[in-house]
Amino acid sequence: MKKQLILEDGTVFIGKGFGADTEKFGEVVFNTGMTGYQEILSDPSYCGQIVTLTYPLVGNYGINRDDFESITPAIHGFIVKEVCDFPSNWRNELSLDEYFKLKNIPGITGIDTRKLTRIIRQYGTLKGAICSIEENAEEVIAKLKGITLSTDQVKQVSTKKPYPSPGRGSRVVLVDYGMKHGILRELNKRDCDVIVVPYNTTAEEILRLSPDGVMLSNGPGDPKDVPEAIEAIKGIVGKVPLFGICLGHQLFALASGANTEKMKFGHRGSNHPVKDLLTGKVSLTSQNHGYTVEEESINHTNLEVTHIALNDGTIEGLQHKEYPAFTVQYHPEASPGPEDANYLFDRFMEMIKSHKQEGAAYVKA
Repeated sequence: MKKQLILEDGTVFIGKGFGADTEKFGEVVFNTGMTGYQEILSDPSYCGQIVTLTYPLVGNYGINRDDFESITPAIHGFIVKEVCDFPSNWRNELSLDEYFKLKNIPGITGIDTRKLTRIIRQYGTLKGAICSIEENAEEVIAKLKGITLSTDQVKQVSTKKPYPSPGRGSRVVLVDYGMKHGILRELNKRDCDVIVVPYNTTAEEILRLSPDGVMLSNGPGDPKDVPEAIEAIKGIVGKVPLFGICLGHQLFALASGANTEKMKFGHRGSNHPVKDLLTGKVSLTSQNHGYTVEEESINHTNLEVTHIALNDGTIEGLQHKEYPAFTVQYHPEASPGPEDANYLFDRFMEMIKSHKQEGAAYVKA
């Protein structure tokens, strides 16, 4: 079954289709991770995107029940050099082809992914389509140039109703902008009493839940497309400890008066070195973002930079100068990728503990 990948700049790749026999449009991006394809394809932050994996062989350990980051994948397509038809692993339950057929996601294999990656690195992310070999390429290119990609990705992937994940420790309200299950897992591991709420929950509704801390999750798209979240964060900062990841980091920056901008091709992979300016420690991190906090915009805020990317010097972490609030651009829950940055969840727990003690001391005085 031949398929074609068509980019808005007129580039056409011919390959073999796998997964669902359907046509999908989306923003074409690349991820440099050598493993973790199941976590990548189920990461809600890829909502509306067609993901290229730079590692050449994908699918060799299959799909299992444990490594999902969401129940329903939100990606629009998968591009790989070679897909494994017969995976071999003791946890394997489905091949990539079988899983994508179940979830109605198209894939294309057998194309030059190195060439595609170089195009994206040179010109930036491009709109693209995975479609049948029968489709007229010129017509698809014209359609790509005229189409406006969705800007409501957070609404698409966020939970529609609040729900609890009970524990006996600190009460944490987790705002779901496209939450990876790894975040919830790390909070549960620390016995937090978690309440997950939708992206558009107001500050008043969050504070009414009496949280000891608030967690801002990762998510897809442009942070400026979620103004209701920015307003809610403004009403939370300074009242309870706050920890944000990825999109949560960008929303926190906007709520604090900083600015964000679109990157040329973003950071997507599981081996990005990041330096913690507070400790001097360098961690290898998992990343997936196409926007970043503008460095100069920090100067007129109450924020300070805590982490930087060693590859390009972009901002990877912030903290508030007055209030107990900090955020990181990368994914400390570490799926897919290393576990170097898990200590940030412990830092959040310590922040909650200190805030409680300070409040108790104030009441006693």
